[in-house]
Amino acid sequence: MTDNHRHNGSLGADIVQRIDQLAAISEAPDNLTRVFLSKEHRAAAEVLVTWMQQAGMLARIDAIGNVCGRYEGTKLGAPCLMLGSHYDSVRDAGKWDGPLGVVTAIACVGDLNRRKVRLPFAIEIVAFADEEGTRFASTLLGSRAVAGTFVESALASRDRDGVSMREAMVAFGLDPDHIGAAARAPVEVLAYLELHIEQGPVLEAQKLPVGVVTAIAGATRLAVELHGTAGHAGTVPMAMRRDALTGAAECIVAVEEFCRSDRGGLVGTVGYINAMPGATNVIPGLVSFTLDIRAPKDSYRKMAVTDIVREIETIAKQRQLDLQINVTHENRTAPCAPWLQNQIGAAITAEGFRAFELPSGAGHDGMAMIDIADIAMLFVRCRGGISHNPAEHVDEADVDAGARVLLRVIENFTPKI
Repeated sequence: MTDNHRHNGSLGADIVQRIDQLAAISEAPDNLTRVFLSKEHRAAAEVLVTWMQQAGMLARIDAIGNVCGRYEGTKLGAPCLMLGSHYDSVRDAGKWDGPLGVVTAIACVGDLNRRKVRLPFAIEIVAFADEEGTRFASTLLGSRAVAGTFVESALASRDRDGVSMREAMVAFGLDPDHIGAAARAPVEVLAYLELHIEQGPVLEAQKLPVGVVTAIAGATRLAVELHGTAGHAGTVPMAMRRDALTGAAECIVAVEEFCRSDRGGLVGTVGYINAMPGATNVIPGLVSFTLDIRAPKDSYRKMAVTDIVREIETIAKQRQLDLQINVTHENRTAPCAPWLQNQIGAAITAEGFRAFELPSGAGHDGMAMIDIADIAMLFVRCRGGISHNPAEHVDEADVDAGARVLLRVIENFTPKI
């Protein structure tokens, strides 16, 4: 692509303005919350349809609530390069996580359309309806439907108000019995590419606006229960206690020490703990806590989980506590295709930046899309690495850099032979 064909002015300013517009569509006036199949979700979907149409695309809402746009290539009905991210949010969210990828993709297609550029392949943008899993505790619902791996039993799950997913879909205007219609065949998709904020501090430390993702780390989540004996805080001697909470505390510190001493990108988090009966003057008899373990390689993560579980078992045994551990979630690592990484790296270099590679510790829609297409991701720097938080922020210059790189990738995209 020669630079005299490039867009005029900054794509960044337009993208930032649209990000702000989407952020205003929220169930709460003072914070951003836009959950799957809510009325705010519907309103955001309709805005996205309009923007896709203005960018020269045919746009529709599919069977699960994804917003899909298609920009034809030189030949009608050609396979597509699929660009995507999600438009749902966590509660009290930042405005960039998800929408930046969707809005940047629309801006790039709008730029091609203004210059009347058609490519040898189609471009499709999918704004996935549910990646976060905030409402029904099932993540990647939108992308799983597109990949044909949606699990029907999810329709029975209920939100915190007791509304089932099936009921919410009907209220949204969708038919839960036709989710299969959202599925796409591998022959239709040349590759899946996602631009997303990094959600971590690495690019900022490298002083780089963008980076090439090598893999989306797999995750194992465990629910751990330690059973001791509840007793009077004043009458049970220290040596005779079976205190479930001090046992849990020792386990949690052991997990942190294990992961901190690791050099292979392993991270471990205890994000929730509950002690029963939960009274000031009672020795806790039952403690439950969660454990989230992630690593860039599946084999590595599984070995680490085995070692950590063994350590927890040892602590429980020494403290005479009964232990129960259940795996609540297991997601395999999704490696980014080297041939796509190379094309993103080349576009970054052509835009005058160093092509820096890093793994993604957070999950993304690519984890589902890898079942039907090779995947890749382009990360954009975010301030302080803060995400899932109203303080989430991306500078306009970085937004523009991400958009220019993505546009260059699209225009120079070479499908795998």
